[in-house]
Amino acid sequence: MPNRKAPTARQQRLGAELRKIREHAGFTPAQAGQLLGTDRTNIANTESGRSGVSEERVRTWAGHYGCSDEKYIDALAAMAEERAQGWWLEYRGVLSSGALDLAELEAGSVALRAVQIMHVPGLLQTESYARAVFEQAVPPLSPTSLRRQLSYRLRRRDVLDGPNRPQCTFLIHEAALRLEFGGPKVTKAQFESLLEQSERDNVTVRVIPFSAGGFPNAGSSTLYAHGPVPQLDTVQTDTVHGPAFLDAETRLANYRAILDRTEERSLSPERSRDFIRERAEQV
Repeated sequence: MPNRKAPTARQQRLGAELRKIREHAGFTPAQAGQLLGTDRTNIANTESGRSGVSEERVRTWAGHYGCSDEKYIDALAAMAEERAQGWWLEYRGVLSSGALDLAELEAGSVALRAVQIMHVPGLLQTESYARAVFEQAVPPLSPTSLRRQLSYRLRRRDVLDGPNRPQCTFLIHEAALRLEFGGPKVTKAQFESLLEQSERDNVTVRVIPFSAGGFPNAGSSTLYAHGPVPQLDTVQTDTVHGPAFLDAETRLANYRAILDRTEERSLSPERSRDFIRERAEQV
């Protein structure tokens, strides 16, 4: 296949997983090329995501490498069969690649766990609330950029309604429920929407109250995206330069522990709804 100019994070991840399988089998790129009837350049380009790979080739390579984890191989083959047709590609060239990678990550996940400290989670934001958040950008967004960012944010919410919608747990710190982005009217409408969304069968909302005290990684928001198999899990964190994606096994284990401990400190879904109702009455 011809080389891609800019592989997505998901395409790079597929290549990285093929590299892991090769390395676990003890083959160098040159040895793998000889085994598979190709050259080390093709191996390198595929493992970096620069070259595409078919489902058949994924299965062939995994077989030659001696990988026997069928669920893992099936998940990788399914990734290889994906074609670049996601709605987020409409925003290529006008939004950052990291933003597009985030939508692709959400679409490919079977479950999502998120901790939000200062904002209502993006997937649960109303249009007016999202606009109020974007209006705080420095430097200020142009009217055109604001419309694009807002349109993109609202399109991302569709993942909650799709045929393969992920099971989502949103842990929201009380600080996010105290900041009134857009003023009382917008905040109250956001709380009402949050309560409505929390009743969905694939959405759980839990509040981390100030009274919970400290908890791990309290200074940043985190998204843990569960893949079809644990080896394909991904953590996304926010930075000043955009989203960052992590998939090293040790980091995944650490973030699972962080989320577990944070969830232990949060209110139950029922008490969380009561808390949000109280806040809606106060604004």
